[in-house]
Amino acid sequence: AAEWITRTLAELAALPDVRIMTRTTLFGVYDGGTYGAIERVNDHLPSPPEHQVRQRLWRIVAKRCVVAAGAIERPIVFAGNDTPGVMMASAMRTYVARYAVTPAKRIALFTNNEDGWRTVEPALGAGLQIAAVVDARPDVSAAHRALAAKGGFAVLNGSVSGVEGGKDGVRKIVVALTGGARAEVEADGLAVSGGWNPAVGLTSYHRGRPKWQDDIAAFVPDGAPPGMVAAGAANGAFGLGDCLRQGFAAGAAAAQSAGRSGNAGTSPVADSEAFSLTPLWYVAGKGKAFVDYQHDVTASDIELAQREGFESVEHLKRYTTLGMATDQGKTSNVAGLAIMAAISGKSIPETGTTIYRPPYVPVAIGAFAGHHRDENFHATRLTPSHHWAAEQGAIFVDTGLWKRAQWYPRAGEKDWLESVTREVKAVRSGVGFCDVSTLGKIDVHGPDAGAFLDRVYINTFSSLAVGKARYGLMLREDGIVYDDGTTSRLAEDHYFLTTTTAKAGLVMQHLEFCRQVLFPEFDVQLTSVSDQWAQFSIAGPKTRDLLREIVAPSEDLSNEGFPFMGAREVALRGGIKARLFRISFSGEMAFEISVPARYGEALVRNLMLAGKPFGVTPYGTEALGVMRIEKGHVAGPELNGTTTAADLGLGKMMSSKKDFIGRVMAGREALIAPDRQVVVGIKPVDKTRRLRSGAHIIPKGETPGPDNDQGYVTSVCFSPTLDQWIGLALVERGRERIGEIVHAHDPLRGEDYDVELCSPVFYDPDGGRQRG
Repeated sequence: AAEWITRTLAELAALPDVRIMTRTTLFGVYDGGTYGAIERVNDHLPSPPEHQVRQRLWRIVAKRCVVAAGAIERPIVFAGNDTPGVMMASAMRTYVARYAVTPAKRIALFTNNEDGWRTVEPALGAGLQIAAVVDARPDVSAAHRALAAKGGFAVLNGSVSGVEGGKDGVRKIVVALTGGARAEVEADGLAVSGGWNPAVGLTSYHRGRPKWQDDIAAFVPDGAPPGMVAAGAANGAFGLGDCLRQGFAAGAAAAQSAGRSGNAGTSPVADSEAFSLTPLWYVAGKGKAFVDYQHDVTASDIELAQREGFESVEHLKRYTTLGMATDQGKTSNVAGLAIMAAISGKSIPETGTTIYRPPYVPVAIGAFAGHHRDENFHATRLTPSHHWAAEQGAIFVDTGLWKRAQWYPRAGEKDWLESVTREVKAVRSGVGFCDVSTLGKIDVHGPDAGAFLDRVYINTFSSLAVGKARYGLMLREDGIVYDDGTTSRLAEDHYFLTTTTAKAGLVMQHLEFCRQVLFPEFDVQLTSVSDQWAQFSIAGPKTRDLLREIVAPSEDLSNEGFPFMGAREVALRGGIKARLFRISFSGEMAFEISVPARYGEALVRNLMLAGKPFGVTPYGTEALGVMRIEKGHVAGPELNGTTTAADLGLGKMMSSKKDFIGRVMAGREALIAPDRQVVVGIKPVDKTRRLRSGAHIIPKGETPGPDNDQGYVTSVCFSPTLDQWIGLALVERGRERIGEIVHAHDPLRGEDYDVELCSPVFYDPDGGRQRG
């Protein structure tokens, strides 16, 4: 056998597409033919190398899996079976035959099956003295009796009912003979074999339940996961010949089903020994009889569970903790179920098994670490235009989970600022587009949709006309700004609202909480459609020229036919339906167009093609940010979780005719104090000076410090339109101080310079360009 194993391993190792993984165990079976395996890298080493991992986790995806995991020898439950020196017969064989270790000097053997006798010859060969073999079967073969005569030990028909000994080990074995008599055998070790349990764990991880096989008194696989088959002892075949034949056939079938020939020559041939067994689970006696050695569950614990009414195997498991230790009941469960069945008067199949769950073997928590780090730490979301943008050489930035195009560099541009400046100028003078699909998008349906939104936003939406859009602001319950965005009314009972990218999921949760808990009386339904629509902002004075090449000729895009803050469904050339919104974040005449996400990449390519005569330019988030600062729009740096609507210059939006979330708390004394920090614009006195976000605002001539700190810079950019750096800041009484020169102190970068407080709207303050 050893020669055959060595030869076979060498043959497999020579194959280019075979990997032999020693010290590796499958611990879980998952959907799609996915298996988890744990490799023990240095658990076995007395002094592991420095920085070497303890265990390595493998994820294996396979079309077919052959489970040849063998079987696990099971004990027989009797009093004193936890005494040192009592062990499984296979364990004693392993000690003496593989490791040349003698676990005892004079041993006894207790078995109810043919396999238990296999321990006799290795023990005798190692020089151990055998006191007796206790065989629970009614008949012992002549061959075994001849072996006993040769070895000079007795064969006793009966069962071990107890062990006398203590912490120092076994001293005496008590035997209940078949005729009713009692015998004592002096020994310092006891080998026990109660039969074998096929290793059915892996085959049962998809809620498959093993079936009972009477001839071996054990459960065998049934209902294995798709693509998995068991062979050999794992399938209930305990003879060597049967194991070889089943394994050969299973391997060939797996290879064929995976598209290979499955021709591996002739199957090895070996005789199959007869497996004779008399089921025996528990021998009554005085003293504790342990069923689960790890959790110290005894036979009396199972009896108590029955008396207490825990009749289900699942209840028994939880009440007694049977099978809940690190071995997951591989040794103890069948004996425990058999004892439970005997008490309840049911058969073992009727009693059933508990649900099998991974891991099959203990796995160090550290083995699961390290796979999700850097960009793999969380999911990555790609916009509909991502692949096109990558083709254009876009530089991407992480915005939450999203990858967004930050700018589109061109040959000859020396840095990002030059690229962004070009993009801004192109939009201001011509036309450009930006992918804004990352905005949260929520459909609000129902007869009470308008009334519901009135409660959520500070301004009114129930009066919004169909075909119109409106900017909205929502507060937290404490009166602080939560999020902003536009909401469009597409039908009497249908609103479409957008949120900031950062708050898309949180706003959806907030609205669901409002619908289910705060306002359950409203007939309204909410649907997150953020991933359903690809949305692009098209901005610039030539926007209409570009759009007329995209939409159907029948669509009226004139200022009268589609005024500022209009919203409606339109038809595109080719018949695709789209949603068009005339809203602007740049200060230019602009539209946002939404198409089903699957058409997003096609639309962006069409925009480039149709916009070529107009010099269309794609722009990224940097140019988007520059234009929003030029226009004085607030964003994340200003919506920082401490600002109110009034702080942002949006206090007049707060309705005095309705209730809404945060209305009362927004009127607290501290939130309406006249010295609060409010949004203003800033520009350096020295126009060549670069501004920095985070710089503190200090009164001119005062010493920088906490007592003189009157605010800070929230957003900055270089404005190609004004040809200088500009920014937004939160400054105490800022609106009252327009035109004042203050000091910007940046201790982090060691910079100090003077800035002028000004209106936050640097560009087109009367809004004529976006309404034109």
